[in-house]
Amino acid sequence: KAVVSTQSTVGKLQKKGERGSATNYITRTQAVKKLQLTLPDFRKICILKGIYPHEPKKKRKLAKGSSAPKTFYYVKDIQYLAHEPLLEKFSETKVFVKKVKKALGRGELDTVQRTRDQKPQYTLDHIVKERYPSFADAVKDLDDALCLVFLFSTMPRQGRVQPGIINKCRILAVEFMHYCIAAKCIKKVFVSIKGIYIQVEIDGNEISWIIPHQFTTPPPSNIDFRVMLSFLEIYTTILGFVNFKLYSTLNLVYPPKALEEVFSEESAVYYGDDIYRERLESLNIKLAEVEKDEDEDEMDAELLTGDDSLEELKKQREEEENFRTLFKDCKFFLGREVPREILALVIRSLGGQVSWSSDTGVASVYAETETDITHGIVDRPSQSHQFLSRCYVQPQWIFDSINKCRILAVEFMHYCIAAKCIKKVFVSIKGIYIQVEIDGNEISWIIPHQFTTPPPSNIDFRVMLSFLEIYTTILGFVNFKLYSTLNLVYPPKLLKRCSQKKVRSTTEMISTERG
Repeated sequence: KAVVSTQSTVGKLQKKGERGSATNYITRTQAVKKLQLTLPDFRKICILKGIYPHEPKKKRKLAKGSSAPKTFYYVKDIQYLAHEPLLEKFSETKVFVKKVKKALGRGELDTVQRTRDQKPQYTLDHIVKERYPSFADAVKDLDDALCLVFLFSTMPRQGRVQPGIINKCRILAVEFMHYCIAAKCIKKVFVSIKGIYIQVEIDGNEISWIIPHQFTTPPPSNIDFRVMLSFLEIYTTILGFVNFKLYSTLNLVYPPKALEEVFSEESAVYYGDDIYRERLESLNIKLAEVEKDEDEDEMDAELLTGDDSLEELKKQREEEENFRTLFKDCKFFLGREVPREILALVIRSLGGQVSWSSDTGVASVYAETETDITHGIVDRPSQSHQFLSRCYVQPQWIFDSINKCRILAVEFMHYCIAAKCIKKVFVSIKGIYIQVEIDGNEISWIIPHQFTTPPPSNIDFRVMLSFLEIYTTILGFVNFKLYSTLNLVYPPKLLKRCSQKKVRSTTEMISTERG
């Protein structure tokens, strides 16, 4: 009996790596063997399902003392992938490729064509529903999808990417831009060397993405396009679902179609027609709407007028409505040299009217000779022919007006352009860098952002004030000299009210200079 009790208390020896945190991780090589996939297919299925590698705390211990770089995944994630229906489609694709190669080697062209017609197809709808259970989750993860879709929409058609993928990305990008115009949800615009950053607000979520500049660049050779196309495959599916939902919230027909008044009955309303597609991509047409119930609008009006506590909400809505109609009284005409697509997007999304010459593109609404045009957008050193009834501004004026939430003074912009004193402007986290040229000397300084920061405690302000004392004296003398060169009164004073006979208005002076 004593011997039996001793044997029962002694358990089996545990091998190293079979218990504890080591059982929660699996290497990439082991995962590929378990799923019976190739490495490219394993990367693709992980991208589609949203499974990424994890770094364990005791990596060297899991690697059994080896210092070679290894990639670890959670065992639960790999077990989750083992039940994915796409694995069967991947195996069918392998069989399909083998059949095509075998038929090509034998020279059986009829068999090759018949086999290609039976290529396995799959959809990613179930994956989108798993990863994004609600519409709000899909909207929050829309930044990367928009960046990649807009990037591939500008890819050259003669390259590594198939033209069908580029056309699909272009269609989705145009659909989303039409929604931004109809919903008037653009908040900020920023131009950089990489492209044009756009920020919109959808259901209370701020979404930012970048639109590349309108010129084709050759794709780099050091990028694995298989990985990029795997991300693009899931992103195009997500964006298709999101576009459909967004159009339904605005009671717009999806896919977007033009109103019957805009085009004649002979023109088609589908993407196969090249003429209609060009007009749709111009972003200067009105979209057809679905019949809307009037009961919903009456209920919303009753909710807003029924309670006094909603006055703040009314004010916010009024401010938003004023911003959405920032350019409602403006009528723009674009020059040949300015980016037409981005300007049409931001101007129409804020209630403005825009057109261009019929020689440069389709969907031109009005001609340049109309007298009610308020602004001409140009980006050239001199304009051969100018109309005195309108103001000529650069594209940056549009973006600055949007970011400032108000229409900027055009007279000051004309002065800066004519004087050509500002050379460079750069915004950083420290402030706004400005570079000017005075008497052939380039002067640069930084303007801090407009918010108060507590002074640091590790700075000797006595030294700083000593420098400031001499600098203020120097700047006083320099300001006096600069004002005298421009025949301005120093210290600066405002003009007194004079009769119209003695002093001309600013608009008369500007129109005389243009003449």
